[in-house]
Amino acid sequence: MAPESITTNGTNIPTGIKGIFRALKSRNFRLFFGGQGISLIGTWMQMVAQSWLVYRLTGSPTLLGVVGFAANIPSFVLAPFAGVLADRFNRHRMLVITQVLSMIQALLLAFLVLSDLVAVWHIIALALFLGIINAFDMPIRQSFIFDMIDRKEDLGNAIALNSSLVQSSRLIGPSIAGILIAIVGEGVCFLVNGLSFIAVIAALLAMKVQPRAVSRASGSALHGLKEGFRYAFGNTPIRSILILLALVNIVGTPYTVLMPIFARDILGGGPHTLGFIMTAVGIGALVGAIFLASRRSPRGLGKVLGWAAGIFGVGLVFFSLSRQVWLSLFVMLFTGFGMLVNLAGSNTVLQTIADEDKRGRVMSLYTMGMRGMMPFGSLLAGSVAAAFGAPFVLLLGGASCAVGAVIYGFSIRAMRQTSAKIEVFETPTLLRRHRG
Repeated sequence: MAPESITTNGTNIPTGIKGIFRALKSRNFRLFFGGQGISLIGTWMQMVAQSWLVYRLTGSPTLLGVVGFAANIPSFVLAPFAGVLADRFNRHRMLVITQVLSMIQALLLAFLVLSDLVAVWHIIALALFLGIINAFDMPIRQSFIFDMIDRKEDLGNAIALNSSLVQSSRLIGPSIAGILIAIVGEGVCFLVNGLSFIAVIAALLAMKVQPRAVSRASGSALHGLKEGFRYAFGNTPIRSILILLALVNIVGTPYTVLMPIFARDILGGGPHTLGFIMTAVGIGALVGAIFLASRRSPRGLGKVLGWAAGIFGVGLVFFSLSRQVWLSLFVMLFTGFGMLVNLAGSNTVLQTIADEDKRGRVMSLYTMGMRGMMPFGSLLAGSVAAAFGAPFVLLLGGASCAVGAVIYGFSIRAMRQTSAKIEVFETPTLLRRHRG
């Protein structure tokens, strides 16, 4: 009979189904998980509806890239400062503010579309506004996960469960969006998203968060920013992970802005096809999230990041060559798996090896590498797609991700030698050999 729990570093960790959901024993994380689950469905609905609306109004791949640029460029500029705030101030209160502002943005967009007043510049401006909100929200929310769990050993599990929530909502949101767009138009999707924020705001307000020992470091925010950069890029493992993350998100992840082109022009479908493609990505990503949640510890996860980036890149290459809907959907399962394991796995490893007083700033650089690189990739993808076609963009991006994964793999040896927390880069066999 299999044991119901194992002991790691003196801590009993449940196995099986209980092990996968162990972070939900923490009341605050359980509240967040429920509220966020409702809100994220609306978020995915808005993402699909917004890209379809832009392409319907303009028929321009370039403008798809411009909207993606506007939505993500603030993360490149502002996320590092948000990390300083996350280390110095109350993360819980700041997160409530960002969620309220996100709700206002969605309701404004819904009003403009439903009243038939919307123009492309409105979409770009509101995408920029939401991008500014997200630049602060993401580092604060990622570092706040650590504050929500009762047992810090459950950090990796909580991050994986949060990622599974994102991907589960990806299965539901795009499908609903595709149906609603076909029946009543994009405006209703924005309205539903705006109302869905009520759930996560209510969950945040219901939490009982223990006061955190907030760093009241001397010096300006700029000094704190420089300190964070020195810490992150002076640490070989953190630096290598951030570089791989940035590469994946500048040449690979912007594939999302080109999906309306593939759905309508290359695969000969409509909004339903777009929804199915995004749902396939979500299924693969959900499998990846379950894979991460089922891991008992972060041991060896640093190595997995390279494999995941390679799977993601190869998936994009095959998708770019496909002209059949069924084959495209199949390939996107692997693409979603590789993307999620790389993104969420990087999150787990970075939070595991980062010092507590630097966690907010490290996660701000994670946001910068994840969301901050996407605007440049989105703008580049839209421009190159207009000149050479969308398949060429994904072929080139996927191949670049695969090459980056190989280079990262070769750097693992150096990370084993320099990481103070060697477990995240070692398999159990190598770990025993290292300690012996």
